[in-house]
Amino acid sequence: MKSHELFQHMSPALAAEILSYVQKEETPLFKSAVQTLAEQHRLRPVFVERKLPAERYAWIKAALSQKRNDLAAAHVLQGWLLKAQKPLLCDFLDLTGIAHDANGTVDDMPDSPPKEKLREAIEQLLAKYPAETIAVYLHAFHEMESPATWPPLGELLAEDQRLRLAS
Repeated sequence: MKSHELFQHMSPALAAEILSYVQKEETPLFKSAVQTLAEQHRLRPVFVERKLPAERYAWIKAALSQKRNDLAAAHVLQGWLLKAQKPLLCDFLDLTGIAHDANGTVDDMPDSPPKEKLREAIEQLLAKYPAETIAVYLHAFHEMESPATWPPLGELLAEDQRLRLAS
């Protein structure tokens, strides 16, 4: 699932959580995304910034859900995942036996672990983190790592109802 599709299918609450985090903790990224999206709609960024947070985040979510904004959506998701969700990323890598540094950075991504090992890792993650957050992370990870190199993960994402994002 592409980044813009993740924004299409995630709940408004998760989108607001992501955008609120990025606005507060990754301010340059947030400003850049708002500027890009506002300019596409022939608006000044201040028009978006002055909206109440709920309206602002709904507007940005809708804009990031468009195919033409996939790159901006990817940057926002990466900013959130790599900073706010670092424990989740590291837990996933640990559970699948993938070596990484303290920030969850992997130098050389191996081929996919066996499907059963992935299933066990996902079960442990679901016991610890919100299902929608895990679904967004795993879909983004699968897209980033190319579905061709991790087919078992793609199968699990399609099979497990808990990893489906509502539309």
